[in-house]
Amino acid sequence: MTKDELVTAISKKLGGSKADADRALSAVFDTIAGNLKKGQEVSIPGFGKFSVGKRAARTGRNPRTGATIKIAASKTPKFKAGKSLKEAVN
Repeated sequence: MTKDELVTAISKKLGGSKADADRALSAVFDTIAGNLKKGQEVSIPGFGKFSVGKRAARTGRNPRTGATIKIAASKTPKFKAGKSLKEAVN
């Protein structure tokens, strides 16, 4: 499902316009991303938890040349599904 398909489904379910659904969905995504950027978790009971994971610096290999390269430490978003979402999928 693409974002446009999700917006269409939300607008049909709520009976509103696609523009309103798009603004609401964008606001949700922006809020989650903003909190993750600050290093905060976002927990939605029954759905899941968004958090920030840390990757340590490491060495890797350039697959083209075989040369050893240094890969810098980074942060990555994580998502852990909640019990209700897991049950709905299974």
